Amino acid sequence: MTMKDPTPAAVAAPRPAEGLDAHLVVERGSFRLDVALSAAPGDVVALLGPNGAGKTTALRALAGLVPLSGGHLRLDGVPLERTAPEDRPVGVVFQDYLLFPHLSALDNVAFGPRCRGAGRARARAQAAEWLERMGLAEHAASKPRRLSGGQAQRVALARALATHPRLLLLDEPLAALDARTRLDVRAQLRHHLAEFEAVAVLVTHDPLDAMVLADRLVVIEDGRSVQEGGPSDIARHPRTDYIAHLVGLNLYRGEAAGHTVRLDAGPAITTTEDLTGPVFVAFPPSAVTLHRDRPTGSSARNLWQCQVTGLETHGDRIRLALTGDLSLAADLTTVATTELDLRPGTQVWATVKATQTHAYPA
Repeated sequence: MTMKDPTPAAVAAPRPAEGLDAHLVVERGSFRLDVALSAAPGDVVALLGPNGAGKTTALRALAGLVPLSGGHLRLDGVPLERTAPEDRPVGVVFQDYLLFPHLSALDNVAFGPRCRGAGRARARAQAAEWLERMGLAEHAASKPRRLSGGQAQRVALARALATHPRLLLLDEPLAALDARTRLDVRAQLRHHLAEFEAVAVLVTHDPLDAMVLADRLVVIEDGRSVQEGGPSDIARHPRTDYIAHLVGLNLYRGEAAGHTVRLDAGPAITTTEDLTGPVFVAFPPSAVTLHRDRPTGSSARNLWQCQVTGLETHGDRIRLALTGDLSLAADLTTVATTELDLRPGTQVWATVKATQTHAYPA
């Protein structure tokens, strides 16, 4: 064999980048998904968004179950656009787990390695190791119908991880669980994802799942990414009404001139930040104080006349929907709501201190 003389270009050629580098373009009828995703090994990325936003389409495109109409998909520098789903180094945990009902937990987990060419004995030995890691060794012989929701979820996760994927995809991994089980399994899943050395992408519509499990959030609306960043940054700086609702904030957009923000639709809001130009202003419902009569001598710089349009229980408080000078949500205790005799149609004055608002560039 004759070796070629190394050229400067060949010597300088970079090694393939590790992790996920994707630009997913999928056109299905009138819907178009156009989302860029990148992640390094060890990253957990959550795709968050309302129903129909394109989260599941993006996940299925990464798995090869939906063909790309454009863009690219590279994993550890290797193009995957034309690679069949079964040949991709990708593990998938579906929302309903899709365990084989006629197989034991052990054989469900062993199915992955068997599909990748491992012999029966080797595959079962690997499966036993994964069940041990998941705390399910004593359930190895159990069929799926004998497993609890949390146990079935861990079997499905073990089956996906047993193939040593370079990309782990989780589709609403906790959606099928009841509230109590969800709390426990969420903590367990966070532990397993922290140990996963490749890229993990999960789809969820639950902000708590996203905040707890992911290192980075990508919020998708109408097929496009509208915001991306760490959980705390997105929670503090929402950029759409959907995100503000998820994290429990009143959100407005306007034009800032010093400490005054003139809203695009509505009155002005006084803030502590000194800004100029397009901005967002946010404040939590708990920052709103309600009065039946116009308050006098209040230190609050923001005052609006509103009408109660709805009330609902929200945790240990009552959340009120208000319209009028400004549409907003307010959280009050049950005692305060009763003492003010608040009900739909009640006229109130709403105040918010400038120190409880947060303005940031749009």
